[in-house]
Amino acid sequence: KFLSRGLQSTVPASLTPPPLVSSSMLFVNLPKYGATTLNSWASPHGTLHIQNAVYTPFTTRSSTSLVPSFHLVMFATAVVMTASRRERRHRSQLRAVNEKRARRSRLSQGAMFWNSLLLTLAELPGPWEQWRQRRRAAVIREVDLIEVLRAAMEAPLHSIAEERREASSGILTETSSRFDKHIQHKMEVQEPLGDLPVSERRRIVIIGAGPSGYTAAMYTARAKLRPLLFCGPLTGGQLMLTSDIENFPGYPEAVSGPQMMDDFRRQAERFGAEICENIVEAVDLSQRPFRLRLGGEKTVVQADALIIATGATATWLNAPEEEYVKGRGVSTCAVCDGALCMGEDVLVVGGGDTALEDALFLARFARTVTLVHRKGEFRASALMLERAARDPNITIKRFRQVKRWLHDDSGLTGAELEDPRDPHVTETLKVAGAFIAIGHDAQSKLFNGQLAMDEDGYILHARPASSTMTSVPGVFSCGDISDRRYRQAATAAGQGCQSALDAERWLDRVPEVGY
Repeated sequence: KFLSRGLQSTVPASLTPPPLVSSSMLFVNLPKYGATTLNSWASPHGTLHIQNAVYTPFTTRSSTSLVPSFHLVMFATAVVMTASRRERRHRSQLRAVNEKRARRSRLSQGAMFWNSLLLTLAELPGPWEQWRQRRRAAVIREVDLIEVLRAAMEAPLHSIAEERREASSGILTETSSRFDKHIQHKMEVQEPLGDLPVSERRRIVIIGAGPSGYTAAMYTARAKLRPLLFCGPLTGGQLMLTSDIENFPGYPEAVSGPQMMDDFRRQAERFGAEICENIVEAVDLSQRPFRLRLGGEKTVVQADALIIATGATATWLNAPEEEYVKGRGVSTCAVCDGALCMGEDVLVVGGGDTALEDALFLARFARTVTLVHRKGEFRASALMLERAARDPNITIKRFRQVKRWLHDDSGLTGAELEDPRDPHVTETLKVAGAFIAIGHDAQSKLFNGQLAMDEDGYILHARPASSTMTSVPGVFSCGDISDRRYRQAATAAGQGCQSALDAERWLDRVPEVGY
């Protein structure tokens, strides 16, 4: 009504609005009617009050001209009330989130303090052994729940508890899991060890004695955790089959694999790590502390935390004379040993992406690279195959496989190839080095059914970007047992350091429950 007629109207003194909450100056440019300025503010109840309204026309018009003030006032009212409601809603939501976080933190700290107090009282002498055992089991369940809640807050997609519920029906898919590959995660202990007597209790146990296992033992020993390391059947890992290692930091001269592993072991033992030559035959991860049964024994070793560093073994051809030339011209790692064949003729066996990557890598410094595959079609991607076909130093031979290796006293001298379709068709190839790239076998059979793995048996990390913990809290994996991409001694040692630090911090976070 203030703008319906005339050039200026003022609010009467009797309509003075309530105190200001938020004020605004709205300037509207009307091409037809001129410019209108509204000086307005909002009351605490969200009502728009107009103090004055000034209309300035662009051209002289009669006093009977009407200005569309009703629509202008309604528009300004809607803008101010919407902004006010949105701000109040945002503050209310933020206050609710902060209260929820504070309440969860207080409950978590209170529960842990109460459990610690009860367990301290339960350790006093008295006829309440059964109650003490039940209380310990209850505390362990609550500690697991707290760890799951923490993992849920840090995990990018799902919590461990959600994945366990989803996996109870079968296989997790990419859309329902944060893991890249299909995994099967269902706790199925092949050999329960709960009834066997306990021979020893350790804060942390390490299975595997490669670069990752020895590094984890060294770090945990320096943290005064008294680690116990089980070497297993392949002490030193795949490096025991390598003659010269030139790409490990700290060795300016080439060093043999056995010598490097002996240096690793002596360094770990220097800080107090205990190394045992026994083989772990069974593991029970369904209860805490974890239980391990050694070969030929009827007792178990208990562990508060477990680090798995069992590694992966390369798949060999098992051709005649292969045992003699292992590490003496025949290798399974082109990145490790390829530089030893500078200017020589080399052979690569395989049909996947790894074989083609090795062939392209070796073509940089080898004189010729011959890639043989026992089938007519390669499993590798078309792009990798096209790159290898364009390289002038690479020769591709289809329908060829190694019949036997040729050697002399110094090592490999060549290979005899045959056609798998017709064994009578053979040819001899003179090479100074050969690289087998037909796959690796993850040494994870000991943990089948208890840890999340991919379809090839590699143990998966629950939070790959931030921790080496597996799908079971308190169990960590490092080295080639979880790394199917790099497979280098330096990267394995780095993951061993990560697992040791993760285990140490996890043990510090989990309260003593009086096992």
